[in-house]
Amino acid sequence: QVQLVESGGGLVQPGGSLRLSCAASKNIFSGRAMAWHRQAPGKQREFVAIVTDGGNTNYADSVKGRFTISRDNAKNMVYLEMNSLKPEDTAVYYCNAWGRTDWGQGTQVTVSS
Repeated sequence: QVQLVESGGGLVQPGGSLRLSCAASKNIFSGRAMAWHRQAPGKQREFVAIVTDGGNTNYADSVKGRFTISRDNAKNMVYLEMNSLKPEDTAVYYCNAWGRTDWGQGTQVTVSS
């Protein structure tokens, strides 16, 4: 069974912070890179950040220096720490196992004053 459950979204003011969490089923998490993506209204889903099984990371230029992706291999969890949030970060955020097409329901992040 494949399961991806995102949580932690909400409404935050510009400059604020949020921490997103993703619980993944072990059969798609173990040994695989995990990524966060986002989709803003009227736009295509876009890559945000990725973390390999060994902890190496990469980020979209738009979030570099503000977002931090991490994982807990013992708990099959992926996290996205978001700081200095901007209105243009508003989107539904999804996690997925890199190379797979399974998606969770996403978590809404709204940055607005």
